[in-house]
Amino acid sequence: MLIYIVEDEDNIRELEGYALEKNGYEVASFENANDFYIALEKQCPDLILLDIMLPRQDGLEVLKKLRSDLRYRHLPVIIISAKTTEIDRVKGLDLGADDYMCKPFSVMEMVSRVRARLRNVPGADSETLSFEGIVMSQDTRTVSVNGAAAELTYKEYELLKMFLSNPRIVLRRDDILNNILGHDSTGRTLDVHIRTLRNKLGDRGRYIITVRNVGYKLDKDE
Repeated sequence: MLIYIVEDEDNIRELEGYALEKNGYEVASFENANDFYIALEKQCPDLILLDIMLPRQDGLEVLKKLRSDLRYRHLPVIIISAKTTEIDRVKGLDLGADDYMCKPFSVMEMVSRVRARLRNVPGADSETLSFEGIVMSQDTRTVSVNGAAAELTYKEYELLKMFLSNPRIVLRRDDILNNILGHDSTGRTLDVHIRTLRNKLGDRGRYIITVRNVGYKLDKDE
């Protein structure tokens, strides 16, 4: 499993990374939010350890941004911070952190909390997303429909992943455009991507259902 550490203090970042790697986790570390965002667009981790007092953009702003993005809304985030008052802890948890640890902290406890949080993530032990014969393998970035390979473009893959990660939930057009196709894309662009994706999914393409004047959802035929 991959864990991202966002921490500007070198010694703490190295300590966290060393402890996690010794316990079998893959780790990538970042000193600031900008480097973290760049990496996040390339690969989504299984969990994030996040400091609050970061340069330029603090950890609470990072957390707000994650929780406002459908792709990362349920991504586990553990705050590890020197801000230790009850108000600080409550604020972090209210903004969407899954756990909050205060510095100085026990390395063994940190690893234990990471394990506990990952055990509670649906599908954390699986790199596969599926729905009614549509199967996506995230480790190999491949998709099959009824056992046959489906060749998708990068955008089509990310669009399908968004549907598979949120089955039976109506995804608003603006959210899809902003999160997958980019702010400059138009509704027409989205419609074209949906149509080609449906075609590539064959008979299972009918499960991508249009919700008039709202968006789309992945669901069985209505």
